[in-house]
Amino acid sequence: MAVHARSKLKERSSKEQRQQRQPPSIPSYSSGDATEERENRARHRDKGDSRQRHGSDSAHLSRAWNNQCHQMKHKGFFLDLGFSTTDHLKSWSILLFGVVVGVLHWGHISTLFENDRHFSHLSTLEREMAFRTEMGLYYSYFKTMTEAPSFYSGLHQIMNDNITEYPKVINTLQRFNLYPEMILASWFRVYTQTMDYLGYKTKLCWTVNRGDELSPVESCEGLGDPAYFYVTMIFIWNGAMMFFFYIYGTFLSGSRLGGFLVVLSFFFNHGECTRVMWTPPLRESFSYPFLVLQMFLLTYILRAQNVSRQSLFALGVSNVCFMLPWQFAQFVLLTQIASLFAIYITGFINSSKFLSILYTHMVSLGICFILMFGNSMLLTSYYASSLIVLCVIARNEELFLRLQTRHVIFWILHVLSWVVGTVLLKAGVSKLLGAADDAHIGNLLKSKFTAYKDFDTLMYTCAAEFDFMERETPWRYLKTLLLPIVIIVFIAICVQALRDLQISTSAKGSGAKNPPNGRLEHSACGELVYHALQLVAFAALAVLIMRLKLFLSPHMCIMASLLCSKQLFGWISTRVHQSVFVFIIVGLMSVQGYSNLQSQWNIKGEFSNLPQEELLEWIHSNTNPGAVFAGAMPTMASVKLSTGRPIVNHPHYEDTDLRARTKKVYSMYSRKPAKEVKNTLLGMGVDFFILEDTWCTRRTKPGCSLPEIWDIEDPENAGKVPLCSMMGKESRPHFLTVFNNGIYKVLSVRGNKKQ
Repeated sequence: MAVHARSKLKERSSKEQRQQRQPPSIPSYSSGDATEERENRARHRDKGDSRQRHGSDSAHLSRAWNNQCHQMKHKGFFLDLGFSTTDHLKSWSILLFGVVVGVLHWGHISTLFENDRHFSHLSTLEREMAFRTEMGLYYSYFKTMTEAPSFYSGLHQIMNDNITEYPKVINTLQRFNLYPEMILASWFRVYTQTMDYLGYKTKLCWTVNRGDELSPVESCEGLGDPAYFYVTMIFIWNGAMMFFFYIYGTFLSGSRLGGFLVVLSFFFNHGECTRVMWTPPLRESFSYPFLVLQMFLLTYILRAQNVSRQSLFALGVSNVCFMLPWQFAQFVLLTQIASLFAIYITGFINSSKFLSILYTHMVSLGICFILMFGNSMLLTSYYASSLIVLCVIARNEELFLRLQTRHVIFWILHVLSWVVGTVLLKAGVSKLLGAADDAHIGNLLKSKFTAYKDFDTLMYTCAAEFDFMERETPWRYLKTLLLPIVIIVFIAICVQALRDLQISTSAKGSGAKNPPNGRLEHSACGELVYHALQLVAFAALAVLIMRLKLFLSPHMCIMASLLCSKQLFGWISTRVHQSVFVFIIVGLMSVQGYSNLQSQWNIKGEFSNLPQEELLEWIHSNTNPGAVFAGAMPTMASVKLSTGRPIVNHPHYEDTDLRARTKKVYSMYSRKPAKEVKNTLLGMGVDFFILEDTWCTRRTKPGCSLPEIWDIEDPENAGKVPLCSMMGKESRPHFLTVFNNGIYKVLSVRGNKKQ
């Protein structure tokens, strides 16, 4: 590419390589050699890399790293970490310690979850209420599949669902990425049937006296309880994620101490790195561990000289497993291929390896498209369009080479071609397929940088998790020393990379020949530059949307492992033993880190929501099974989960039709006339509306109460009294109040007490 593309040569025979190998300093050539080089460059465009190491300060480290990279295509995983294949003790110690930290993380998040909610002593209804908003929606499908007469009848129910968006029939497996629930439901059925056949008890039940004149409830603990099984499997999987982190950090840094530093950094910044202990059913709880595995495999591929089919296959499988549970995965993978494109055009990986990775992504995307029953969001994503455009650019490299321009101009042309091509292709495919499900994402980003506002963007930006990153977050990184360490590592990678780019450019300007083997690595290998660029991408996402710091924080922990890299910081060993230096850093990190852990361990609570419990029990006892409900999105998820009643809106806000439905339902919190709102609800087939006063008055920041949001959308009625305030006082004549406990007020839309 820009650094190496104009000096690509056809590889010489091994005999010529031995005869013409040059010393580390920049070689000079005769005029005949230069002429031959120009002729060869004009006739042949070899796909190999043309980079070479230079610099007296890092010559010894460069040779050592070169030898290690050269051995990788013949040796196994543990030698890649820098250990001898004969040293079985070190090899097994890596796996053993990885298992230990995985079990520790499983226990840690399980304990936090139990301490926060006293989950083991909750009744079935209370456990379901504890899964609020999207969590309750996702868990409801697991419940459906476990309570169905058979696995296949449950699968048929969720693939032909008319309860979630009444009266519309939808395939929820496609819409909500429910493969985790499908798999866990099958495991639960197999487990309970096997234990019943063998005569083993799978759960222990007892009666819990709740006091305060509340009725006793039955509580069950054990894997035979569906909710208990569900959260336990999630926590075990996220324990496995910590195993992946340790192996990943060990491999990247070439030191077991590096893996240890990753684990400690994660625990010390646990509240910034994950929220699985508070919100287990969310999609990220299933998907993110696969991203850790995927990035580890990608690191292995970037470091290896020759890419094997097995490693590409493993990368493809991890891609599929990452994308299937989470609709947001495509945006993360977009940042990944953008980072790979950057190291490609600057010459840190060759076109052959880059294309192999892109092809793997394309195959993975195609498989996901099939498994998601032709979900149009996958084909119309920027990720899909970007893959196609990048493949075209990489395969038509010669068109750019003919321009014979400066390196910086060369890079800019590549980036412009990629951006323009991706945007145009994405727009064309979206128009062709008539898809607009992700249009709100563009509007959301637009609202971040301009004064643009509409109903949908305000529904996102008024929520704290979709606002800009909190100002306190960098300060929390700073107190555990994670931020300073990552900055030091990032600067070290950038300095090394810039030095090599400068030397490579100077070597080409002086007419130097390509290295004989067609590829000599930079002193900072391509995978390190990739991690630095991926850090920048994750930081940008986290700054724009606070919720996305779950990508930034763990990646910062991974970057911290490079403090143990001899490639970057081997010079420390000349003054003080590197491990001693790292342990001093760990000691300083642990001051605030242990305090953070203590704060988490001190969280004690017990879940209770009596007003909602009264509401759900009233619905179950006083309405027909076919009665249709509308209301606030989080409450609707609970209504569907615990009562099985049809609903018209829910918290999964990514679908265009669902956003339109929710907007109609939320007209109750506008300033529109009551008659107009009633006709809107009747047109949707709604029987009951659940009114919550808190949604009428709640205001996370100026301009973010629902009546204020409606003022942007419906300026004609601005200044009038909100309808929800009027309904809170008197619902007649257009609605009839059939239930009221001070928090929840059920309004009959049709004027009957029971439908």
